Amino acid sequence: MYSLDINFLQDRPSHQKKSESSIKNTTSGGELIPLFVGLAVAICLPVFVGGAWYILSTQNNTLESEIAELEVENQQLETEIGDINKIKAETDKIKGENQALVTVFDQIRPWSAMLQDLRDRIPGRVQLENIEQTPPAETDGNKPNSAGAVKLSGYARSFNDVNDFLLSLQQSRLFKPSESRILSAELVDAPIPPEVSQAENSELIKLPKVVRYEIQSSLSDVPASELIRELEQKGTVGLVARIRSLQGTGILQK
Repeated sequence: MYSLDINFLQDRPSHQKKSESSIKNTTSGGELIPLFVGLAVAICLPVFVGGAWYILSTQNNTLESEIAELEVENQQLETEIGDINKIKAETDKIKGENQALVTVFDQIRPWSAMLQDLRDRIPGRVQLENIEQTPPAETDGNKPNSAGAVKLSGYARSFNDVNDFLLSLQQSRLFKPSESRILSAELVDAPIPPEVSQAENSELIKLPKVVRYEIQSSLSDVPASELIRELEQKGTVGLVARIRSLQGTGILQK
Protein backbone atom coordinates (compact mmCIF):
# COMPACT_ATOMS: atom_id res chain seq x y z
CA MET A 1 0.00 0.00 0.00
CA TYR A 2 2.85 2.40 0.55
CA SER A 3 5.73 3.06 -1.85
CA LEU A 4 9.05 4.69 -1.07
CA ASP A 5 10.85 6.92 -3.59
CA ILE A 6 14.49 7.15 -2.74
CA ASN A 7 16.84 9.35 -4.78
CA PHE A 8 20.20 7.77 -4.42
CA LEU A 9 21.84 10.45 -6.59
CA GLN A 10 21.69 13.03 -3.82
CA ASP A 11 23.76 10.82 -1.68
CA ARG A 12 26.59 10.80 -4.16
CA PRO A 13 29.62 12.99 -3.28
CA SER A 14 29.85 14.51 -6.75
CA HIS A 15 26.33 15.84 -6.69
CA GLN A 16 26.83 17.43 -3.28
CA LYS A 17 29.99 19.26 -4.47
CA LYS A 18 28.17 20.75 -7.47
CA SER A 19 25.39 22.07 -5.27
CA GLU A 20 27.80 23.69 -2.85
CA SER A 21 29.80 25.31 -5.66
CA SER A 22 26.65 26.79 -7.26
CA ILE A 23 25.59 28.23 -3.92
CA LYS A 24 29.03 29.76 -3.39
CA ASN A 25 29.09 31.31 -6.88
CA THR A 26 25.67 32.84 -6.38
CA THR A 27 26.60 34.25 -3.01
CA SER A 28 29.92 35.70 -4.12
CA GLY A 29 28.35 37.51 -7.18
CA GLY A 30 25.63 39.20 -5.07
CA GLU A 31 28.15 40.42 -2.53
CA LEU A 32 30.18 42.33 -5.20
CA ILE A 33 27.29 44.59 -6.35
CA PRO A 34 27.41 46.99 -3.33
CA LEU A 35 31.15 47.18 -3.78
CA PHE A 36 30.79 48.29 -7.37
CA VAL A 37 28.10 50.81 -6.43
CA GLY A 38 30.26 52.29 -3.67
CA LEU A 39 33.22 52.49 -6.00
CA ALA A 40 31.14 54.29 -8.64
CA VAL A 41 29.84 56.75 -6.06
CA ALA A 42 33.35 57.37 -4.75
CA ILE A 43 34.54 58.18 -8.28
CA CYS A 44 31.53 60.25 -9.43
CA LEU A 45 31.05 62.32 -6.27
CA PRO A 46 34.35 64.28 -6.50
CA VAL A 47 33.73 64.80 -10.20
CA PHE A 48 30.24 66.12 -9.50
CA VAL A 49 31.45 68.36 -6.66
CA GLY A 50 34.29 69.69 -8.79
CA GLY A 51 31.96 70.40 -11.70
CA ALA A 52 29.47 72.17 -9.45
CA TRP A 53 32.26 74.24 -7.88
CA TYR A 54 33.55 75.20 -11.33
CA ILE A 55 30.09 76.25 -12.49
CA LEU A 56 29.44 78.28 -9.33
CA SER A 57 32.87 79.89 -9.55
CA THR A 58 32.26 80.83 -13.18
CA GLN A 59 28.86 82.28 -12.36
CA ASN A 60 30.32 84.18 -9.40
CA ASN A 61 33.03 85.71 -11.59
CA THR A 62 30.41 86.65 -14.17
CA LEU A 63 28.24 88.29 -11.51
CA GLU A 64 31.22 90.20 -10.12
CA SER A 65 32.05 91.48 -13.61
CA GLU A 66 28.44 92.54 -14.16
CA ILE A 67 28.36 94.26 -10.74
CA ALA A 68 31.57 96.14 -11.59
CA GLU A 69 30.10 97.24 -14.93
CA LEU A 70 26.89 98.35 -13.22
CA GLU A 71 28.86 100.35 -10.66
CA VAL A 72 30.74 102.10 -13.47
CA GLU A 73 27.47 102.83 -15.26
CA ASN A 74 25.96 104.05 -11.99
CA GLN A 75 28.84 106.48 -11.49
CA GLN A 76 28.44 107.72 -15.05
CA LEU A 77 24.70 108.15 -14.53
CA GLU A 78 25.26 110.05 -11.28
CA THR A 79 27.68 112.35 -13.08
CA GLU A 80 25.17 112.89 -15.89
CA ILE A 81 22.37 113.48 -13.37
CA GLY A 82 24.54 116.06 -11.62
CA ASP A 83 25.15 117.82 -14.95
CA ILE A 84 21.43 117.70 -15.73
CA ASN A 85 20.61 119.19 -12.32
CA LYS A 86 23.10 122.00 -12.92
CA ILE A 87 21.58 122.71 -16.33
CA LYS A 88 18.10 122.60 -14.81
CA ALA A 89 19.12 125.03 -12.06
CA GLU A 90 20.61 127.41 -14.63
CA THR A 91 17.49 127.07 -16.78
CA ASP A 92 15.23 127.81 -13.80
CA LYS A 93 17.36 130.84 -12.97
CA ILE A 94 17.08 132.14 -16.54
CA LYS A 95 13.34 131.47 -16.53
CA GLY A 96 13.02 133.39 -13.26
CA GLU A 97 14.94 136.34 -14.70
CA ASN A 98 12.83 136.26 -17.86
CA GLN A 99 9.65 136.07 -15.80
CA ALA A 100 10.78 139.04 -13.73
CA LEU A 101 11.44 140.95 -16.95
CA VAL A 102 8.02 139.98 -18.30
CA THR A 103 6.40 141.06 -15.03
CA VAL A 104 8.08 144.45 -15.26
CA PHE A 105 6.84 145.01 -18.80
CA ASP A 106 3.36 143.74 -17.93
CA GLN A 107 3.09 146.19 -15.03
CA ILE A 108 4.21 149.25 -16.98
CA ARG A 109 1.46 151.85 -17.38
CA PRO A 110 2.75 154.62 -19.65
CA TRP A 111 1.50 158.05 -18.58
CA SER A 112 1.34 159.11 -22.19
CA ALA A 113 -1.24 156.39 -22.89
CA MET A 114 -3.29 157.22 -19.79
CA LEU A 115 -3.29 160.97 -20.52
CA GLN A 116 -4.34 160.33 -24.10
CA ASP A 117 -7.10 158.03 -22.85
CA LEU A 118 -8.33 160.75 -20.47
CA ARG A 119 -8.30 163.33 -23.27
CA ASP A 120 -10.38 161.00 -25.42
CA ARG A 121 -12.93 160.35 -22.65
CA ILE A 122 -13.36 163.65 -20.85
CA PRO A 123 -16.62 165.42 -21.80
CA GLY A 124 -16.46 168.84 -23.43
CA ARG A 125 -18.08 170.57 -20.41
CA VAL A 126 -15.56 169.10 -17.96
CA GLN A 127 -12.18 170.61 -17.21
CA LEU A 128 -9.36 168.49 -15.79
CA GLU A 129 -7.16 170.62 -13.59
CA ASN A 130 -4.92 168.19 -11.72
CA ILE A 131 -3.84 164.52 -11.89
CA GLU A 132 -2.25 163.04 -8.81
CA GLN A 133 -0.85 159.54 -8.54
CA THR A 134 -1.50 157.90 -5.19
CA PRO A 135 0.11 154.77 -3.69
CA PRO A 136 -1.89 151.55 -3.79
CA ALA A 137 -4.26 151.12 -0.88
CA GLU A 138 -5.98 148.05 0.49
CA THR A 139 -9.70 147.85 -0.12
CA ASP A 140 -12.03 145.56 1.83
CA GLY A 141 -9.08 143.58 3.18
CA ASN A 142 -7.93 142.61 -0.31
CA LYS A 143 -4.40 142.79 -1.63
CA PRO A 144 -3.59 146.32 -2.83
CA ASN A 145 -3.37 146.99 -6.53
CA SER A 146 0.32 147.03 -7.46
CA ALA A 147 -0.35 149.44 -10.33
CA GLY A 148 -1.43 152.20 -7.93
CA ALA A 149 -4.23 154.73 -8.25
CA VAL A 150 -4.88 158.26 -9.53
CA LYS A 151 -6.94 161.15 -8.26
CA LEU A 152 -8.46 163.50 -10.82
CA SER A 153 -9.72 166.94 -9.89
CA GLY A 154 -11.14 169.87 -11.82
CA TYR A 155 -14.33 171.71 -12.70
CA ALA A 156 -17.52 170.81 -14.53
CA ARG A 157 -20.55 172.80 -15.61
CA SER A 158 -22.94 170.47 -13.77
CA PHE A 159 -23.19 167.35 -11.67
CA ASN A 160 -24.42 165.44 -14.71
CA ASP A 161 -21.20 166.28 -16.50
CA VAL A 162 -19.22 164.82 -13.59
CA ASN A 163 -21.30 161.64 -13.73
CA ASP A 164 -20.76 161.40 -17.48
CA PHE A 165 -17.01 161.71 -16.95
CA LEU A 166 -17.09 158.91 -14.36
CA LEU A 167 -19.14 156.62 -16.62
CA SER A 168 -16.77 157.24 -19.51
CA LEU A 169 -13.79 156.54 -17.25
CA GLN A 170 -15.31 153.22 -16.13
CA GLN A 171 -15.38 152.04 -19.75
CA SER A 172 -11.61 152.35 -20.11
CA ARG A 173 -9.47 149.22 -19.91
CA LEU A 174 -6.61 151.27 -18.47
CA PHE A 175 -8.59 151.89 -15.26
CA LYS A 176 -10.54 149.58 -12.95
CA PRO A 177 -14.27 150.25 -13.25
CA SER A 178 -15.06 148.81 -9.82
CA GLU A 179 -12.64 151.21 -8.09
CA SER A 180 -13.58 154.37 -9.98
CA ARG A 181 -15.75 156.66 -7.88
CA ILE A 182 -16.51 160.30 -7.11
CA LEU A 183 -14.82 161.48 -3.92
CA SER A 184 -16.45 164.90 -3.80
CA ALA A 185 -18.55 167.25 -5.92
CA GLU A 186 -19.76 170.69 -4.83
CA LEU A 187 -20.93 173.95 -6.34
CA VAL A 188 -18.33 176.73 -6.14
CA ASP A 189 -17.70 180.06 -7.76
CA ALA A 190 -16.03 179.74 -11.08
CA PRO A 191 -12.36 180.62 -10.80
CA ILE A 192 -11.27 183.73 -12.65
CA PRO A 193 -8.41 183.04 -15.02
CA PRO A 194 -5.19 184.70 -13.86
CA GLU A 195 -4.74 186.48 -17.19
CA VAL A 196 -8.02 188.35 -16.69
CA SER A 197 -7.31 191.55 -14.70
CA GLN A 198 -9.92 193.88 -13.26
CA ALA A 199 -9.56 197.44 -12.14
CA GLU A 200 -10.23 198.19 -8.51
CA ASN A 201 -13.22 200.40 -9.23
CA SER A 202 -14.60 198.34 -12.08
CA GLU A 203 -17.62 196.14 -11.61
CA LEU A 204 -16.78 192.53 -10.79
CA ILE A 205 -17.63 190.01 -13.45
CA LYS A 206 -20.22 187.60 -12.12
CA LEU A 207 -19.53 184.09 -13.41
CA PRO A 208 -21.95 181.17 -13.08
CA LYS A 209 -21.23 178.62 -10.41
CA VAL A 210 -19.46 175.44 -11.40
CA VAL A 211 -18.99 172.01 -9.83
CA ARG A 212 -15.63 171.25 -8.33
CA TYR A 213 -15.07 167.48 -8.34
CA GLU A 214 -12.57 164.86 -7.26
CA ILE A 215 -12.60 161.41 -8.84
CA GLN A 216 -10.43 158.52 -7.75
CA SER A 217 -9.66 155.46 -9.83
CA SER A 218 -7.19 152.58 -9.68
CA LEU A 219 -5.01 151.71 -12.60
CA SER A 220 -5.98 148.48 -14.30
CA ASP A 221 -4.07 145.37 -13.23
CA VAL A 222 -4.63 143.76 -16.64
CA PRO A 223 -1.19 142.81 -18.04
CA ALA A 224 0.15 145.22 -20.63
CA SER A 225 0.54 142.28 -23.03
CA GLU A 226 -3.27 142.06 -23.09
CA LEU A 227 -3.64 145.80 -23.74
CA ILE A 228 -1.53 145.97 -26.90
CA ARG A 229 -4.42 147.20 -29.01
CA GLU A 230 -5.35 149.98 -26.58
CA LEU A 231 -1.72 151.01 -26.03
CA GLU A 232 -1.07 151.09 -29.76
CA GLN A 233 -4.15 153.27 -30.33
CA LYS A 234 -2.89 155.68 -27.65
CA GLY A 235 0.48 156.00 -29.36
CA THR A 236 2.62 153.92 -26.98
CA VAL A 237 4.78 152.50 -29.76
CA GLY A 238 7.93 151.72 -27.75
CA LEU A 239 6.27 149.52 -25.13
CA VAL A 240 4.21 147.71 -27.76
CA ALA A 241 7.38 146.96 -29.77
CA ARG A 242 9.13 145.53 -26.69
CA ILE A 243 6.14 143.36 -25.79
CA ARG A 244 5.89 141.98 -29.32
CA SER A 245 9.62 141.28 -29.31
CA LEU A 246 9.24 139.25 -26.11
CA GLN A 247 6.29 137.41 -27.63
CA GLY A 248 8.36 136.64 -30.71
CA THR A 249 11.09 135.00 -28.61
CA GLY A 250 8.51 132.93 -26.73
CA ILE A 251 9.30 134.45 -23.33
CA LEU A 252 5.91 136.16 -23.22
CA GLN A 253 2.82 134.25 -24.25
CA LYS A 254 0.55 135.79 -26.83
